[in-house]
Order: sequence, then C-alpha cells, then structure tokens
Amino acid sequence: MTAARTPTPADRPRLGLRERKKIKTREAIREATYALIKEHGYDATTIEQIAERAEVSPSTVFRYFPTKEDIVLTDEYDPVLLEELRARPTDEPWPDTVRHVMREAIRTGVEEDAEVARLRTHLMVQVPAVRSRMMESMSVTGRMLCAAIAERTGRDPDSLEVRVYAMSLIGGLMETSLYWAENGHRDDFAALVDRTLEVLQHGLPQEEI
Repeated sequence: MTAARTPTPADRPRLGLRERKKIKTREAIREATYALIKEHGYDATTIEQIAERAEVSPSTVFRYFPTKEDIVLTDEYDPVLLEELRARPTDEPWPDTVRHVMREAIRTGVEEDAEVARLRTHLMVQVPAVRSRMMESMSVTGRMLCAAIAERTGRDPDSLEVRVYAMSLIGGLMETSLYWAENGHRDDFAALVDRTLEVLQHGLPQEEI
C-alpha cells in the first residue's frame, strides 16, 4: 500500500478459506442482529433469535461476540485505519494525518453503510448497556492508537501526553457520534468530525459577541 491511497483488497494477501468463513459468519450474525433489532427492538432481540436468523448455534454467536452489545459495536475498521495512519508520509503534519485518517473512517464506517451507522449510534444513545460497552472498548482502541502515535512521533506509547491525546481523540469522536444521533442524524457527520478536530487542535473557540 502506498502512503497516498486507501488500501484495497489487491494490496493485501488473499485470505485463506478458514478466515473467509469466519468473516462470513461474523457478517451473518451482524446482519441478523440489525434486522431483528429493527423488527423487534434491542431489548426484545435475543441471542437465540439471532442465532436462528444467522443459521448458526447460540454458542457460535458467543464465540464470535461475547455479548449482544459487542455484535452492535464491533467492526473490522480499527486495524485498517491504523494501517492507513502508519502509511502516511512521515513528514506530513500530524493534524493533517489525523484528519485524513478520520475521513477514511467516515468513508468506510459511515458513508458506505449509513443505515447501520445511524442504527448503531441511535442504540448508543438509547441503550445504556450499549453505551457502557462502547466506553469499555474505547480503552482497547486507545491503546492501539497510542502505539501508532508512538511509532509516528518517536514518543513513549505509555507517556502521559500520548495517552491523553489518544483518549481525547477517541472520546471526542464518541461524543461526536452521540451528538449526531441525539440530533436526529440531520447534520453531515464529516462536518461534525471536522469541528471536533478543530477543537482538539486549537481548543474551545471563544463565543462571538
């Protein structure tokens, strides 16, 4: 993969049959879950119903996703985005790198499947268990981001500055997602993320009098 473009399937080694089957099963479970939630609501959707709709056993569902909240929240984007971050030119200003990677996150995680993105963020607002699980998962993503930042900047990934910056970015993006859902998804999500990055880079702007 070059530094200037998004990774494509041709850039990566072809997955083996076993791995392709795993991905297909994960996608079937997710699709079944989203469909059932739309039909019956989150609380009324059970693991047994999900397993039946996805044509797998309940134990298979739990093998791939420890909780129902994980089915809603887990995606495959973090490794791809970290790969994209690592591939950016080393002399590129850090704010430009972050903005580029966030735009890729929006493209792959929101624009390519806007309906699912709206459902997930709606559940984050409406279902405390989903929101709580999201906050727990932020620490895992944060550690991955710390490692990527350290590689890029030469800093210690466990330093206070790197940890604060990484978690500020992730927390800011979570709040942006919640804001988007709380306001009926009427705003352009990419524009909201740009506003978030401006605050993280320059601080809270002064109110105009």
